[in-house]
Amino acid sequence: MLDYRIENALLIDGSGRPGVPGSLGVKNGRIAALGRLDGETAAHCIDAKGRCLTPGFLDIHRHADAALFRPGFGRAELAQGLTTIVNGNCGLSLAPAPRARRREIYGYLEPVTGLPGDALATDTMAAYLDAVSKTPLPIHIGMLAGGGTVRTAAYGFEPGPLPPEALREVHRLLEESLSGGALGISLGLGYAPECFYTTQELIAALAPLRESGVPITVHMRQEGAGVVEALKEMLTVARALRTPVHISHLKSIGKAYWGRYMPEMLALLTRAREDGLDVSCDLYPYTAGSTQLIHVLPPEAQEGGLDALTQKLRVPEFRAAMRERMQTGTDFENLSLLVGWENIDVSTVTREENRRFVGRSVAEISEAEGVDPFAFTFDLLASESCAVTMIDRITANEDICAALRAPFSSVISDATYPTSGLLHPRVYGNCAHLLEEYVRRQGVLTLEEAVERLTSRPASVLGLAGKGRLAVGMDADLCLFDPARIHETATYAAPERCAEGMDYVFVGGVPAIAEGQFTGAVNGSVLRR
Repeated sequence: MLDYRIENALLIDGSGRPGVPGSLGVKNGRIAALGRLDGETAAHCIDAKGRCLTPGFLDIHRHADAALFRPGFGRAELAQGLTTIVNGNCGLSLAPAPRARRREIYGYLEPVTGLPGDALATDTMAAYLDAVSKTPLPIHIGMLAGGGTVRTAAYGFEPGPLPPEALREVHRLLEESLSGGALGISLGLGYAPECFYTTQELIAALAPLRESGVPITVHMRQEGAGVVEALKEMLTVARALRTPVHISHLKSIGKAYWGRYMPEMLALLTRAREDGLDVSCDLYPYTAGSTQLIHVLPPEAQEGGLDALTQKLRVPEFRAAMRERMQTGTDFENLSLLVGWENIDVSTVTREENRRFVGRSVAEISEAEGVDPFAFTFDLLASESCAVTMIDRITANEDICAALRAPFSSVISDATYPTSGLLHPRVYGNCAHLLEEYVRRQGVLTLEEAVERLTSRPASVLGLAGKGRLAVGMDADLCLFDPARIHETATYAAPERCAEGMDYVFVGGVPAIAEGQFTGAVNGSVLRR
């Protein structure tokens, strides 16, 4: 007897092929039958009435490393159909964070991941994942080891080449994290301290991954004026290491580059794949992003870590040097120059006296406060010990559409989880936004193509066996919905609103949403390499 029998569905299997009418049976957490199920009995029967049945959605780029321990975690994810997420992206992972470096690592991660509880073990990846496995999980959780965290653990935020002993420690921590269950390695070359690597130093740091098959995901060194050269750098790394390289949130920042660099980058990736390189990319389907406000500064500002930066931001000579660099610099991702202060909003702060700035652009605040935007930004960062995030309007819809159509792209959210302030609406609405905006309204993708980019493609990037397809033997992570009813309710002004339209969401063969209501089921698991 089946545990569940879902009848009269349009089966969209995750391959990108057109959906076909049929039924599906679930038993012991797996898909046990598919197609015509004549004569199959079940403990529970669901009449899909022509609704779509798909694999559960995957988001392989989130930052819920600490948030997954918070009460209520999973509702934002399940409501949009997510059954699996992967954290530790952009080189920023909570583990491995040895006690001697924990304050530095946590301080840097706080605006992205929020802070973990004092009792959480993060010294090693194995210890962290063991703690996750002891937590009731409404969805499946995987983890990448952040290259930035690894370098900080080995050498702090110091610039320059790694001394031999620090390089050996980086290698040890990478190998230990992979043996401890990390699904791969993430890089954040636009962030400290990984921005201090040269290309050859980066290849040397990643030497244990050579010909390993271990995936490397990367937030590239630049996404603005130098984005094409940054992509070429990662293709060089892929050729040197002969292991999969996946470009995170592919984009072209700045009006001067919209529609100009995306076609070139997609062509570079296509040729590299034709040459036999295992390279791919993902994107989030929003024209605005979100990250730490410190990234409006040139990367050398972060030498020595955030405590040092906080002090330097109070020094007139340092401020003058930063202002001059930001007014003219094109050798880094100079956001204030690329998109303008009017497109950079303060989204989270920690101090009560600064909360009036949340949700407002730096340009608006500066005018109201009677200061210039550089001075305001430096003062705010110093006041907050650099723990500030921003929402920045950075990319063009035409570039999003081009990347969505690429046959090697996945859709992710890059959702961050600070403990206060305004979230980006993608935390709650990313999958619904894709289906509502880019399938139903703009027609950029068919429903089947969109489902593929949320299921089998991301599963293949990280080798998530059992995920992303409707097929006998696969995990019974499932979404049942009417595409016409999928709706993103989150907005930039009110982002903490669950998406609507998911009638059933199964995690490991158990409904976490049934008839549109959360069941409270905690049937998720930890995915280890």
